[in-house]
Amino acid sequence: MVQVILLATLTAAVAQGTPLLITALGEIMTQRSGVLNLGLEGMMLIGAAASFIALVNTNSLILAVLIGALCSGLLALVHAFLSITCRVHQVICGLALNIFAGGLSGYLGKDYNGIAAPKVLPSFRIPLLADIPYVGEIFFHQNLLVYLSYALVIGLTYMIFHTQTGLKLRACGENPAAAYSMGVDVNRTRYIYVVLGGMLAGIGGSFLILSTVPSWVENMTGGRGWIALAIVTCAMWKPGAAMVAAYVFGGVEALAYQLQAVSVNVSPVLLKMMPYAATVVVLVAVSIANRDKGAAGPEALTTPFVAEDN
Repeated sequence: MVQVILLATLTAAVAQGTPLLITALGEIMTQRSGVLNLGLEGMMLIGAAASFIALVNTNSLILAVLIGALCSGLLALVHAFLSITCRVHQVICGLALNIFAGGLSGYLGKDYNGIAAPKVLPSFRIPLLADIPYVGEIFFHQNLLVYLSYALVIGLTYMIFHTQTGLKLRACGENPAAAYSMGVDVNRTRYIYVVLGGMLAGIGGSFLILSTVPSWVENMTGGRGWIALAIVTCAMWKPGAAMVAAYVFGGVEALAYQLQAVSVNVSPVLLKMMPYAATVVVLVAVSIANRDKGAAGPEALTTPFVAEDN
């Protein structure tokens, strides 16, 4: 019995952690470029709403994901324009976009409240890998977006730390003046990664509506965008560590559902609090562990860059 519950919890941890992981990976790129995007919650909401509306009207999972990514990317473009071109304070800009996106998603989805998704992302087994005891069931019997997240972790790790493109990205976040002196268009680079980060947040929102919670409910992201922001910090802006952190948070959420399923005598309110309480505990632990290391993110994070001044 315990083994079955553990296997089910670990399998669910990967699925529950995937929208957090995809969103956090986008934010890692965004922050590595020197821009802080606090609007992840709103972008996930817009992605979820747009994906659900597209799915109901087209019955196409692929179009639903693409439209969710596109709409969130457009919202991220607004953030890029305000924070990079207009040099609006990035914290204020992100918070304002969250409020705007929350209202907009609620308005767009008002006619879809409570409607179940006509289809969800199917799970499928990867031959041979899925036959590995325990590991195969946990990691290789998932849906396509989970497998996409694996590829993103590997690809972004290689790009950020082992390519010229990644070096330019990190330079924009650490020392934009030096990057500019070497011929890098800092603001254009920041625009690209802010939009890409927003698109990944939209895919994270799409995952929620197409797999985790296949029905539109207003504010259905439930604070996951904020947890994704916490994951970026906990992971020290590294994709591989973000994967581990996302699965830990996903595991806590999955465990809460498993405890409810086996009728453990614990308040449902307390169970729902578990992922958010875990976020606070992990953030405090990471802060204490790195207190003397000066690990505070990219050096130029939130600092606007003006080419004329350099």
